[in-house]
Amino acid sequence: MPSNGPAKLRENRFGRTRRAESGPLLFCEVIQSHWDKVVIFKKRIAGLSSSTLARFVLRVRCLLRLRGTVNVLVTGSAELRSLNRQFRGADKATDVLSFPSSSLSMKAGTARAAAGEIAISSDIARQNSERFGHSLANEVKILTLHGMLHLAGYDHERDDGEMARKEARLRRLMKLEASLIERTQSQPRRNKRRSA
Repeated sequence: MPSNGPAKLRENRFGRTRRAESGPLLFCEVIQSHWDKVVIFKKRIAGLSSSTLARFVLRVRCLLRLRGTVNVLVTGSAELRSLNRQFRGADKATDVLSFPSSSLSMKAGTARAAAGEIAISSDIARQNSERFGHSLANEVKILTLHGMLHLAGYDHERDDGEMARKEARLRRLMKLEASLIERTQSQPRRNKRRSA
């Protein structure tokens, strides 16, 4: 049953367990441990620490009921271009790539499902934040949300608007600016940038 008071912490064999406050979408229990999340900044983002982004990832995981580890890499466009070429056959930089995983990762003898990995171009995020008039930190969160929806199985190229509706709802709930899908749909077709 949801608690109206502060989050209760207790220790277990996986690390700390925190009861999340109830919200409009669902109530969940988030298990935090040292292998639940990895955030790597190869490029620094003003106003966004790795721990802040990791907490955002945990919140989105809870809201999407996404189980398993989510790793986030924030790097430059050159690395995104290389990853895009290697895994999607597209020789161009992109803002965000998602790599869903059904594999198990082993840590300290315990098997844990991996939800997947997300790579974000800080260069394109910076351009987007300037173009749309919000902070770079919020743009990285918008791209992270978009990538995590892909990890949860949504596909805006095939789902007849389901992902766009879910992304818009979560964006409003988390007080973020226009979602990635909303922005790309409002741009003229010739300027539309695809993301995965």
